[in-house]
Order: sequence, then structure tokens, then C-alpha cells
Amino acid sequence: MAAASRKVLLLVDFINPLRFDGAEDLAPAAIEAATAAAALKRRYRRDGFSTLYVNDNFGQWRSDFRTLLRECRRGGGAAAKLARLLAPDEEDLMVLKPRHSGFHATPLELLLAQLGARELAITGLATDYCVQCTAMDAYVRGYRVWVPADCTAAESPERKHAALDWIRQALKASIAPSTRRV
Repeated sequence: MAAASRKVLLLVDFINPLRFDGAEDLAPAAIEAATAAAALKRRYRRDGFSTLYVNDNFGQWRSDFRTLLRECRRGGGAAAKLARLLAPDEEDLMVLKPRHSGFHATPLELLLAQLGARELAITGLATDYCVQCTAMDAYVRGYRVWVPADCTAAESPERKHAALDWIRQALKASIAPSTRRV
């Protein structure tokens, strides 16, 4: 188990085969967000904080995270680029989720408790789906939530901004860019 970490970085659905309607619209922004998230991950690691990958299983019930990562790398294109940018390190933790929220039907809450987490930096794809649902569930569980705007992506800028605005207002969460906080 990783060492105690009051702050934890969640990387939501970055390891993604991008096989869905709208993926072509999401891909450029996803690569940009992954680049910023990779830099944030390096800062978290340097400062001794944990990183946790929270990923959809994409309906592959007999799969695991490493298999998903391998498939994304082999697939080429934007999926492979995302997998290269944010490949997990040995000490990173991984959780596969069946639905939008990283908390729904997963051991995420238990892992965060064992880490002593109090503040979550929630990054990933898509801002208006899995990131927003995970942020809401983190908020109702009493975590301080930070969703760095430059570390998320949606299929359109309008959808991203609407989700971030809701996260800021409803969850009282910071949406400051990753360069402003750690």
C-alpha cells in the first residue's frame, strides 16, 4: 500500500481506447489535458502525494487496468498518445469503475481512507461526465475538491466550461489551473 497522502491526484479515464461517438471531437483536447495532467502528476510525485488512476472498464468485465493500458498503446492514434503521456508508475494505484463516478461500486473510498486523503485533485475525461460525477461524489463524502481546468477535456469547449462552472458553484470546488496549485 502507498504511504499516507493527504492530497491525492485522481486521473479519470485518461487511459481510454476512444471508441465512442464524439471521440474525434474529444481527442485533441484530451491530449492537451493529459499533457497538463502529466506535469501535475510529476509535481505530486515530487511532493510525496499519491496518484490514483480511476478508469472505466469499457464493458470489458474480464479485463484489468494493465490489459486496458496495453490495448490503448497498441491501438495507435490519440489513445496510444494518451497512454504514453500518462503511463502509470510502479507506485501508482489503479481502480476500474463500471459507471461514471469513480466512487460508484469501486474500492476508491476505502483506498482514499487508507491513504488519509483529505483533498482530491480530479483530472480527466470527460469534464461533463466522469470528472463531474466523481467530483460530486467526492464533495458529498467531505473531500476538498480541486478540478484543474487545464487537466480536463470534453467534446466541446462549451460543455467543458458549463461543467466546470457547475463544479465551481455547486461543489464550492477550485477550478484553478494546475500551474496555480498543488
